[in-house]
Amino acid sequence: MRSFTVTENDRGRRLDRFVAANAPKLPKSLLYKYVRTKRIKVNGKKCEIDRRLEKGDLVEMYIGDEFFAPQEQRYDFLNAPRSLDVVYEDDNILIADKKAGVLSHPDAGEYVDTLITRVRRYLYEKGEYDPAAENAFAPALANRIDRNTGGLVIACKNAEALRSVCDAIRDRRIGKKYLCVVIGRPPKREDTVTLYMVKDEQKNRALVYDAPTPGGKTMITGYRALDARDGLTLCDVTLHTGRTHQIRATFAHLGCPLLGDGKYGRREDNKRFGGYKKQCLYAYALTFRVPPDDPVLGYLSGKTVETTSIWFRDAFYDGTLVR
Repeated sequence: MRSFTVTENDRGRRLDRFVAANAPKLPKSLLYKYVRTKRIKVNGKKCEIDRRLEKGDLVEMYIGDEFFAPQEQRYDFLNAPRSLDVVYEDDNILIADKKAGVLSHPDAGEYVDTLITRVRRYLYEKGEYDPAAENAFAPALANRIDRNTGGLVIACKNAEALRSVCDAIRDRRIGKKYLCVVIGRPPKREDTVTLYMVKDEQKNRALVYDAPTPGGKTMITGYRALDARDGLTLCDVTLHTGRTHQIRATFAHLGCPLLGDGKYGRREDNKRFGGYKKQCLYAYALTFRVPPDDPVLGYLSGKTVETTSIWFRDAFYDGTLVR
């Protein structure tokens, strides 16, 4: 038998998800059976599988040791590089400037060196994250950025902050600003463009249409051309929706794809301007539009976090972007 005391970071988690996180080798069929037959109890009593746990609840699991993950003596994230550009930090969140080329999360090709593993190492070495003291929670990213795009990513240090930031992003209460360089010039110097997209899951690509289409989702993008030189245009972009590859797909549809974009741009154009392997796109600013009385994020109301480290901006103005 093993018992777990529910911590603040586990408050509100469903019982079945709590058990699955702590006994990852337990089949779902047995999990449901063991709850039904009282081999998994909360505070010594039988309970429903979808019960929401409260801080201080005692979850007892009368199940075999083979269903629990072995205790780690060495955490994988400690193999991640220490390099982390922290732009803002408080007790609840950390905003990091992810560089192009770094994954947000592990994938099949890279497990160790990602933004989230760097964040966890950073917090562990600061003494703000102790995996041994947590039942299931680990610091997590509330948003992500494609590998070949750079910019600001919010990491949350506790479960309450993660829930609140994810809700704020979903409700469009965290504004995002981007800079990009496009090949050619947009149709207008400043515009808000409404298009419709359908995601091609097989190719991981957005198909863009001018008019509503079956299964299509509206995507709205605001942009302002800041300057143009050498056949390129520097643009400031505001997202009003959050769709797959929205900025890249929108500008390609307008006839001016992002410099370095191998998916939506043309290889010959990218080669002509220097053969960049990463698109000139950067999420440079986040603005918190949460109300001041928000119980978790109210202290961030009206705050804008911005990075000035944008690899292509200075190169655009000094003429070295075109190689």
